[in-house]
Amino acid sequence: MVREDGKRNFALREADGTEDSVFSGNTPRQAALKAARRLDPAPSESAADRVSLELREKGTDKVHKYEGWAWEETAPDNSPDWMPDEITEANVSKEGIEHLDE
Repeated sequence: MVREDGKRNFALREADGTEDSVFSGNTPRQAALKAARRLDPAPSESAADRVSLELREKGTDKVHKYEGWAWEETAPDNSPDWMPDEITEANVSKEGIEHLDE
């Protein structure tokens, strides 16, 4: 279901089918990036473990499948004062879409 501001809600599905977290975004990738930033970050992008992420679009039977990873990086020199010196970056790669039979 699309909200008035164009954002959609995506529930993060666990391996057992439970959905504890909800991420919103204009696109499924935007929500997947938010979910990936919550992963345990690796010291660098090349050392990051890739994790399977499944996001079900609320109000539909679509499950967007991604592979996500996160790593720590030094904040840019022009970062605001409130930003920590180490920040978490993330990336995702789309694996496909599946439809639930429920």
